[in-house]
Amino acid sequence: MSEPAPPALAADLLADLLAKARAAGADQADAVLVSGTSLSLTRRLGRIEHLERAESRDLGLRVFVGKRAAIVASGRVEPGEFAALAERAVAMARVVPEDPHIGLGPPAAPPDAAPLDLVDPDEPEVAVLIARAAAAEEAALAVPGVTNSEGAEAGWGRTEVALATSAGFAGSYARTGHSLSATALAGAGTDMQRDYDYTSAVHLADLEDPAALGTSAGKRAVARLNPSRPPTARLPVIFEARVAGSLLGHFAAAINGAAVARGTSFLKDRMESAVFASGITIHDDPVRHRGLRSRPFDGEGMPTASRTLVAGGTLKSWILDLASAHQLGLASTGHAVRGTSGPPQPAPSNLYLAPGTIPPEALMADIGEGLLVTELIGSGVNGITGDYSRGAAGFMIRGGAIAEPVAEITIAGNLVQMFAALTPASDLRFRRGIDSPSVRIEGMTMAGA
Repeated sequence: MSEPAPPALAADLLADLLAKARAAGADQADAVLVSGTSLSLTRRLGRIEHLERAESRDLGLRVFVGKRAAIVASGRVEPGEFAALAERAVAMARVVPEDPHIGLGPPAAPPDAAPLDLVDPDEPEVAVLIARAAAAEEAALAVPGVTNSEGAEAGWGRTEVALATSAGFAGSYARTGHSLSATALAGAGTDMQRDYDYTSAVHLADLEDPAALGTSAGKRAVARLNPSRPPTARLPVIFEARVAGSLLGHFAAAINGAAVARGTSFLKDRMESAVFASGITIHDDPVRHRGLRSRPFDGEGMPTASRTLVAGGTLKSWILDLASAHQLGLASTGHAVRGTSGPPQPAPSNLYLAPGTIPPEALMADIGEGLLVTELIGSGVNGITGDYSRGAAGFMIRGGAIAEPVAEITIAGNLVQMFAALTPASDLRFRRGIDSPSVRIEGMTMAGA
């Protein structure tokens, strides 16, 4: 595999490709070059089961002929092939339907990525990743009650992104990532239970301790042994922080400009309305220092900036790219994401629910009977109505404390009512890119035995 192109060379390559697109008849064009290197391994019961190092370079060209657009992509970055690539793209654009909302953004100077601190300069040796996975797995196996392991996975990656448009934008940035996970099994036969823990970070210094992670995975698996299936009830539900982020994911989908413009979101008419309780704040911060999804500019070259989506419970902003913004008569919020083979789409970056003031144990202290959800299964959310139904597992709450484990249950409600009845705890940790503290939601239905 060829090495990733340095920023200056990447800029020259993209400028050449854009020139070829204009020469082929494109009115406008943009191009993106994504280079990646990754190293990953899996260790199970003391043996390395998987070890892979991969390198890739992918090129994408989007051309506009009037209000028609087409995209071509290639895994080959060969300047001698740029003219043919551009000609194919233009030929495709001339035969597709018009879209009145597409186009490029205004020219802008590329922001400086350095303050985001998105690059850990050193690629780890394989032996280092093996040691990291071994420490996690051995710690999980040392937990009393753990009987087996599904392994530990350690990984590292570096991605470099360069974007240029015929409107005059040219920018690039790089990002690294370290990751580690461990999965433990407890019990025996048909009574076995599994659970996991994981950590990810841009810089190795921010990665959680492997032994602590493995111990956590083992303890979580043991705690789930001998689950029951409780009777159906309507009760307060606490979503553990690890799964509460999924609720933010549903919220992000509902304020996605493409869905709002199509009229397929249950929040499409709720701008400047109270969607959450008055104390709720939700932010999206693409310029967070060492953020897992931080970026200095979006997939269309638009500048990024921290944005409050919900303030005091009131919805304040959609998530927009240029096309959805144009369709709604608004300005892009700098939320376009893209690969090399598809058009830009709006999506969040470092999305998070601001924490409350009380810890999770205090959040459940007044619950006579309730449910703590630690795992969600399947996807049963209607984006048009907000109806919510998902398989779940976790623990009953009795007398304000965590009680017996439960499994094979379903929790149901409607996201409109769920958002309005949501109370956050204080345990926010930035671990995934979409992050939430534990949250309590009143009056959900738990379907069990």
